[in-house]
Amino acid sequence: MRVREDYRTLSGPEKAAILLLSLGEEQTSKIFEHMDDSEILEISQTMSTLGKISPNVVERLFVDFAEQMTSTNALVGSHNTTQRLLMKAGLGSSRIDSIMEEIRGPAGRTMWEKLGNVSEETLAAFLQKEYPQTVAVVLSKVSTEHAARVLGLLPDNFALEVIHRMLRMETVQKEILEEVEKTLRTEFMTNLARTHRRDSHEMIAEIFNNMERTVESRFMDQLEKTVPDAAEKIRSLMFTFEDLVNLNASGIQTLIRAVDKDKLPPALKGATETVKELFFSNMSERAAKILKEDMAAMGPVRLKDVEEAQQYVVGVAKDLEARGEIVISSGGAEDEMIY
Repeated sequence: MRVREDYRTLSGPEKAAILLLSLGEEQTSKIFEHMDDSEILEISQTMSTLGKISPNVVERLFVDFAEQMTSTNALVGSHNTTQRLLMKAGLGSSRIDSIMEEIRGPAGRTMWEKLGNVSEETLAAFLQKEYPQTVAVVLSKVSTEHAARVLGLLPDNFALEVIHRMLRMETVQKEILEEVEKTLRTEFMTNLARTHRRDSHEMIAEIFNNMERTVESRFMDQLEKTVPDAAEKIRSLMFTFEDLVNLNASGIQTLIRAVDKDKLPPALKGATETVKELFFSNMSERAAKILKEDMAAMGPVRLKDVEEAQQYVVGVAKDLEARGEIVISSGGAEDEMIY
């Protein structure tokens, strides 16, 4: 087992964990009683991965905390040590189990972050055995990118049923989330995260934005047949590469400066003439000429490569909008400017 010898490499949580370990179970349990779950979780995670700590490091830590203490024995932080301290703190078996499962589980602080680290194939294989309502809850909580990939791997009929449930879903009741958590915990050893109220149509639109065009079109075609009103609202909320025509000159120039220049040629290769001209007209004559030459030199480009490049540019535009650097309008009357 590696021995930690360099005090300078210790992080803040590691220093706190070493100090608590050195105080012993009784004192540490009293301190834990005054911490919230997130603080206990962070310290507990750190304790369980400390390994062996040099006595010199411990002594240096005490000096830094202005404590007149020394240690003649090395400290060893492990899962068992951490669990014993939590039990001594009298936190209750369910709370201790939750914290320990969080420590031992996949990377991520919350259940939904952890699910984001589970491959879409694994998650899709698990979810297709669950009720559509359960799957709808799970996909509404994970990132839209991950949800898009998982949804694309589910059987079409099942995936459409899940989408219908998501469209009808309001704020998820706490009891339902806890039941879903209980189901997922046995598979992924995770704990419950905070709930967020989101518009179901907006959520589906964002998920569809992250799908491959062919998969998204397949689902949209079905939705237009079954729930045309919802499909129309989803389509109005979706942001595509062609929607960049609604950027003003300043916005498109900011976007051009921000994107990877290697992504522009394939992205514009499959764009409409209106979008192409928007980019060309907001570049210097020399830069536009070089871009056109690069596009011509590419020859035929796979549709998949064009869509990936366009999705990248759209992603950059969304990031810029989130930071307030550009404004993406819908082109509707409500976005007209009054001078």
